[in-house]
Amino acid sequence: MSDLNNILNNDDELSEELLMKYASGNLSAEERHAIESKMIDSSFLSDAVEGISSMKDKKQIQQYVDELNTQLQKQVQQKKKRKAKRKLPSMDWIITSVIIVLLLCVLGYFVLHLYQTK
Repeated sequence: MSDLNNILNNDDELSEELLMKYASGNLSAEERHAIESKMIDSSFLSDAVEGISSMKDKKQIQQYVDELNTQLQKQVQQKKKRKAKRKLPSMDWIITSVIIVLLLCVLGYFVLHLYQTK
């Protein structure tokens, strides 16, 4: 996830530019056929092409993509913050002090037991 602005980052998937060209009809027959064959295999891709084709103003698509990316980043950050809040704090000192107290109690018991048996 090095490039957060590119939601179609797989090499197998089509680029945003090709999708836009397909929606506007600026592709050759071979390229169109290649995209349509990929659409058959991928329901996500067919939904993406259908959504792009149904939009009236093609110039606003990039604005919508940017808005979706920013919303996605906000949601991911919120989930990270919630997860960090749920995480228990480090209890190393507490565990160490409990072990020391228990050892002192055991040692005290043995000392008292030795004095009573004498």
